[in-house]
Amino acid sequence: MKQERFVAMHAQEWDQLQAWLGELDRQPVRGMRREQALEFPAAYRRICHHLALARGRGYSHEVTERLQLLVQRGHRVLYRPPPPRWHRAAAFLVVDFPRLVRAQWRCMALAAALFYVPALALLAWLQIHPELAHTLFSSARLAEFERMYDPANPHLGRSSGTNLQMFGFYVFNNVSIAFRTFASGLLFGVGAIYVLGANGIIIGGVAGHLTAIGYGGPFWRFVVTHSAFELSALVIAGGAGLQLGLTLLAPGRRRRGPALVEAGWIGAKLALGAFAMLVVAACIEAYWSSQAALPDALRFGSAALAWLLVLGWLGLGGRAGRHGA
Repeated sequence: MKQERFVAMHAQEWDQLQAWLGELDRQPVRGMRREQALEFPAAYRRICHHLALARGRGYSHEVTERLQLLVQRGHRVLYRPPPPRWHRAAAFLVVDFPRLVRAQWRCMALAAALFYVPALALLAWLQIHPELAHTLFSSARLAEFERMYDPANPHLGRSSGTNLQMFGFYVFNNVSIAFRTFASGLLFGVGAIYVLGANGIIIGGVAGHLTAIGYGGPFWRFVVTHSAFELSALVIAGGAGLQLGLTLLAPGRRRRGPALVEAGWIGAKLALGAFAMLVVAACIEAYWSSQAALPDALRFGSAALAWLLVLGWLGLGGRAGRHGA
């Protein structure tokens, strides 16, 4: 085959591979998400074959040199070592996880409504009818809440010696709640709906009762900062459970088995990100929220920053890497 015909047959493929390799050098994350990334091993083998043909047929130095450079660049990409585990974990949390949350925005919006609507409604209603708290909780539970957040309690804060112990407790408690919220979605979503609503009622009931009796100051000072991560993670875990349940109910045009497997992978990734958020929340709760001596300006300012950080991360994380993809 003459060189001109050979080049005409394959030049477009060479140009596409060269463009993708150039993009991979400039923006690795974006480049690896393109369709060419899946086709690259086969394209690399074809380029190696083209180089062997060009050399065997005695084509010009210009053609063989171009193919040689493509083969060398492709070899570095194909056989480079995998990124460190911490790098992959960071990429998941910074880029993939917020994208996945936004992709499931319908389930996330439903989960947020199921949790926040009863919580906020009960919080407001108890300011008008504080006696309703006794229908939600036993007298012993209400007394326990009041003792914990009594402004006159001299032991309202904790000593630093108990922080590590409480951190472990918060991690175990919060992650177990989030896992139950997610896993209960397997009951056709009904379990996730119940867990989200029940947690909204409990949190709204406690907050409403303590605010109504004048103990709201210590309560809000304690929960305001770590709640940005904790409540958001609970909603995300609930949304993951809802999308699992909805897939069971309505798999669409797909068979229920493959659809459930795909939904399970999505839910597991969402739950994993939510668990990471709960670890951050536990750290804040143990080492920051419990410090009673912190001034209100610092405490509420850090809370506003935490909420902005969480909402900005979930709303904007990963958008730059996807732009133009």
